[in-house]
Amino acid sequence: MAESSSNPPVLSVRELCKSYASTVAVDGISFEVGRNEIVGLLGPNGAGKTTTINMVLGVLEPTSGAIHIQGVDLSKRRSQALEYTNFAAVYAPLPGNLTVVQNLRYFGMIYGVKRVSERIEALLQEFDLARFRDTKCGVLSSGEQTRVALAKAMLNRPQLLLLDEPTASLDPSTARDIRARIRDFTAKGTGGVLWTSHNMYEVEEVCDRVLFMSRGKVLLQGDPRKLPQEHGKATLEELFITVAREPLALEHA
Repeated sequence: MAESSSNPPVLSVRELCKSYASTVAVDGISFEVGRNEIVGLLGPNGAGKTTTINMVLGVLEPTSGAIHIQGVDLSKRRSQALEYTNFAAVYAPLPGNLTVVQNLRYFGMIYGVKRVSERIEALLQEFDLARFRDTKCGVLSSGEQTRVALAKAMLNRPQLLLLDEPTASLDPSTARDIRARIRDFTAKGTGGVLWTSHNMYEVEEVCDRVLFMSRGKVLLQGDPRKLPQEHGKATLEELFITVAREPLALEHA
C-alpha cells in the first residue's frame, strides 16, 4: 500500500535480512503495512515470521536492510520508533503473580503513558476486565489472559500493533471476540496491524492482505480471498499447504 512521504505507511520494511552463521532466517524481504490495514504474515514454522517480528520490535538486529515505523528509522531512532509500537502473543504471557491492574500499571510506566490510571480504567472497561482488576493473571483463563495482553498492547495507543498467533488455544467464541476487537481498533484509528496465524479461516475473515513466507522469503502476497484462485487452489488452507510443502513450484509458477 503506497502512501505519500508526508503520510508514511505505519510500517515499511526494505530488503530485510537476518543471518546466523551459515543459516539465512530472513532473506531480503520488503513489504508495508498501511493505515487501517491488517496484514497477515503467513507461512510454515521456520519460515521466518517470528524472526521478522522480533526485528520490527527491535529485539533482534537485522544483518542488513531497513525498518521504518511511522517514517522513523528503527536503526537510528529506536526509542522514538518503538513509541509507536506494541505487541501481543500467547507465548509471551504477562507476569502471573501480578494482578491485572498491577500488570497494566507496570507496563504503563515502562511505556511512559500519561494519566496512566485513567488509561487503565478505560482499557478495563473496553476489554471487559473490570471484574478481574485485582485477580492475579496466572489464574485467569486463556481467553481472559489474551484480553489482558491486548489491553497491555493498547496502553500506549500504538500505531503499529504486532500480533503473533493472538488467538491460538482460544475457544471459537473467545477468538471471534478478539478478532472483532482488533478489527475495531484498526477501523477506528490511524494504525495498522501485522498479524501471524496458522488459522486460515481467521486470516480470511480478518486480513486485508497477506504475505506468504517460505524459507525466509516472501513468496506470494495479495487478497486472502482471491489469492488461492490466482494460484489454482480452492482454499487459502490448500495454498498454505502448498507453500509449506512445495514452495519452489509456486515460486516458478
